[in-house]
Amino acid sequence: MTMEELRLFDLVDWAIFVVMLGVSAAVGVYYAWNDRKTPDAVAEYLVGGKTMRVFPISMSLIASYISGIALLGFPAEMYVYGTQLWATVIGDALVSLTMAIVYLPVFYGLQITSSYEYLELRFSPAVRLLGSIIFLIKMLLYIPIVVYVPALAFNHVTGIDMHIVSPIVCAVCIFYTTLGGLKAVVWTDTIQTIVMFGGVIIVAILGTIKAGGFSQVWSRNVHSGRIEFFNMDPDPTIRHTFWSVVVGNYVNWLASCSVNQMMVQRCLSMPNLRKAKITIIIMAVGIISIVSLSCYTGTIIYAAFHDCDPVKTHQIRKPDQLLPFFVMKIAQSVPGLPGVFVSGVFSAALSTMSTGLNSMSGVIYEDMINPLLKRPLSQVAASRLMKLLVVFIGTICVGLVFLVDKLSGLIQAGKSLSGITAGPLLGIFTLGMFFPQANSRGALVGAVLSLNLVAWISLGTQAALAKGVITYPMKPVSTDGCSPEIQKRFSNFSGIRKDAITVEPFFLYRLSYLWYTWIGFLTAILVGLFVSWLTGTNKYQQADKKLYTPIVHRFLFPTNPDKLVTTELRKINGEGRSNQRATNS
Repeated sequence: MTMEELRLFDLVDWAIFVVMLGVSAAVGVYYAWNDRKTPDAVAEYLVGGKTMRVFPISMSLIASYISGIALLGFPAEMYVYGTQLWATVIGDALVSLTMAIVYLPVFYGLQITSSYEYLELRFSPAVRLLGSIIFLIKMLLYIPIVVYVPALAFNHVTGIDMHIVSPIVCAVCIFYTTLGGLKAVVWTDTIQTIVMFGGVIIVAILGTIKAGGFSQVWSRNVHSGRIEFFNMDPDPTIRHTFWSVVVGNYVNWLASCSVNQMMVQRCLSMPNLRKAKITIIIMAVGIISIVSLSCYTGTIIYAAFHDCDPVKTHQIRKPDQLLPFFVMKIAQSVPGLPGVFVSGVFSAALSTMSTGLNSMSGVIYEDMINPLLKRPLSQVAASRLMKLLVVFIGTICVGLVFLVDKLSGLIQAGKSLSGITAGPLLGIFTLGMFFPQANSRGALVGAVLSLNLVAWISLGTQAALAKGVITYPMKPVSTDGCSPEIQKRFSNFSGIRKDAITVEPFFLYRLSYLWYTWIGFLTAILVGLFVSWLTGTNKYQQADKKLYTPIVHRFLFPTNPDKLVTTELRKINGEGRSNQRATNS
């Protein structure tokens, strides 16, 4: 079936899509009106007044970390390269345990609004500023990819240019994030998570039926060599092995969850640590479920197109369009399915974008603007400033969407770019929580060197991929079962070939992208410890057990486990700042 034969959005689809956007906007208006007289406007905007419940926060965490990149990228990955990446769910499960045991108790014990405030308590204001800047870079690299994904799907099912729909839909996201703060973000995330799960489940069920049942799906994938979970080759240059997917991606996911402002902000909105840990467990179950559903959908798509590959026959432009193409093919007999599907993909993207915008505005205000003010802003003025920041940052992110189309593969591009900042951030937080001898100079030098090293590797690899210097072996596809019309079109295209590139890429560019975070993580820690040793250990060593993970408490505080914050650390923490906030309230 060619693209011309696929129907586009009809009235039912548009109605479903518009209702989804309308509900999201309405939630923002509701919470803006409901919380208009809240005395502590900053806390209400950033952490929901610390009164949020387990279910919506869990749904928000799931929605924030499962963007459209996963919904479209995982199926394309399974189709093109096979199922090895599916093993990532093992690492995801381990991450939730690490978060609950190692990192979350530290943030919750300190009761801070910004996770980067920890870096000031443990090291210095300069390290806090650096951490905040790295986080902002991370989000500015990530959000444009998140926005691009649903625009790509929308373009395929409606024919509307993605650069027209992106600003319109993002404007809705900016609108409700600006007005309603964390509560609006969390509750729209909850609605959007339900839509997202609904869309993926429906596509998986209908797709399985269309392909002839689960046994047919599985046998066709096995026959093509796509089913692969335990490639134990230790070679780090192989794109996906069991080791890179489970061990390598574990640290990437840990960095994205455990020390990320988006996670910390939501967990601190819970009334106590126990409920925060419950949300993490639910989040892990939800993420593993949606990732597995998306991966299984990729095997369904191959089973459906096993004898007529739509990429090779130029029915679609790139593998990232496989899922929208498949949905439109099975939508012939299911009214409203394209609307549900696109709403699900956009829901995933909008939830991630709204969470990112809310967190970024909080980081800029708490870590960059507020420390420079001689006289703190009133609660109302601070809230208005953060809302303006949301609009400003959102506009920049929409502008950056135009550059994303040049990247290669959604999953690889997303993780490669996130690896630039994930490793350094996780490294300096871990340096602070585990190593009392580490000082501010060590954290600064370790983070900067780590950031530059991984940026060089990641951006260099993306450039090599774009030029065709680096290629990866793909699973076999066939066009033997295509219709005569498609065969004719394919033959017209097949005569156009690019000259082969035989340049040997630089060794570090050939490393699997899933090891980037490990490189940054270890570089930040090792360089940080070495520089700390050269310049003298931390003068606040063992000053406060709250600054260290509970795992090392028995080694650091064997005689005085109840020791609290010293007077000097209280000054750094800005006890007066808390009093000023209370006065402003």
